[in-house]
Amino acid sequence: MSNRIISSDADEFDDQIELSLRPQKLSQYIGQHKVKENLKIFIEAARQREECLDHVLLYGPPGLGKTTLATIIANEMNVNVRLTSGPAIERPGDLAAIVSSLQPGDVLFIDEIHRLPRAIEEVLYPAMEDFCLDIVVGKGPEARSIRLDLPPFTLVGATTRVGALSAPLRDRFGVLLRLDFYDEQSLENIVIRSSKLFNVEMDQKAANEIAKRSRGTPRIANRLLKRVRDYAQVLGDGTITEELAAQALELLQVDPRGLDHIDHNLLISMIERFGGGPVGLDTLAASIGEERVTIEDVYEPYLLQMGFIQRTPRGRVATTLAYEHFGYIKS
Repeated sequence: MSNRIISSDADEFDDQIELSLRPQKLSQYIGQHKVKENLKIFIEAARQREECLDHVLLYGPPGLGKTTLATIIANEMNVNVRLTSGPAIERPGDLAAIVSSLQPGDVLFIDEIHRLPRAIEEVLYPAMEDFCLDIVVGKGPEARSIRLDLPPFTLVGATTRVGALSAPLRDRFGVLLRLDFYDEQSLENIVIRSSKLFNVEMDQKAANEIAKRSRGTPRIANRLLKRVRDYAQVLGDGTITEELAAQALELLQVDPRGLDHIDHNLLISMIERFGGGPVGLDTLAASIGEERVTIEDVYEPYLLQMGFIQRTPRGRVATTLAYEHFGYIKS
């Protein structure tokens, strides 16, 4: 599952790619127009008042640029950024070490902030509101509380599950911004920009071919571009044409709607074995040899969003669009 080329989750390979492709300013950031417009105003207002930007919560599906936006916020405010994640902060002392090392105005970015332990959240509240930390030293009767003053800072939290955040933590963010899937034109522009940074020649039709198979996600678009570049180097003269891009993506088993072989297996099983449904999740999982939680959390969201399946009280149903995509006639 983690090796799917169309997975929106990041791996070490993606981190290396994204670091070289990541825009540094809002003017370089492609897509998410409403988010950019709001951030531009909030950042300019904070700079004019010579204050820290309010704490920012970025939420939405993975691979849409939340970490990139955190870096851009720091660059636009002319401050440093410290990157960490919710699972990495295990004890209050870990949080204290991070925030006490910040300089005035710095940006602290916490990815997967919904995975912060509740005990850490309690320590984080006064840090966000009053820029201070209450740390308990010692145990039992000798325990005492120490208050540490902190420099003013901006916390940027990122989450793919905003509903999993506790209400007290969510309410302490002054700016809440949702990142949506990218449209095809924005992804095409991202692919063109990335190809220039890769020093690869590519025509616009080839960029569109990659964009429309990228499931609305820049991370997937850049990953596909990287692989198509390899095909162009070995099978062509290094230039990515529309024909070569389509050929490479077919070899990678990514079809024109962004579906891969696992999506095909799931949908075809529903159509051929169960007459299109309704079919129960456990039955479907057993038929394709996957766990039900994997189907529900990993495979289904995109298929639901694109209208290939429906969830009903009786089970999953393949839609007319799914039948048409594979050339079946729905009876």
